[in-house]
Amino acid sequence: MNGLTSETSPDGKWLVFLSYEKDVKGHPSNKDVTLRMLPLAGGEIEVLAKLFGGQGTINVPSWSPDSLRVSFVSYQLNP
Repeated sequence: MNGLTSETSPDGKWLVFLSYEKDVKGHPSNKDVTLRMLPLAGGEIEVLAKLFGGQGTINVPSWSPDSLRVSFVSYQLNP
């Protein structure tokens, strides 16, 4: 797993991040990615969504002000 993009929740309790396959380098676009969430107090990483995205899928600010929701973008390539 290769995590490249992350955002901490406004309440400081969570880290949401994208993970890519191990061979992916830099800030790629157009990749299969997994959106994951880590409790910063300790605990297991949770998979929120598997999607197609990359650079720009989560950006600042991604969290709702109350830390209850996170936004992201998933897209398809035109054939």
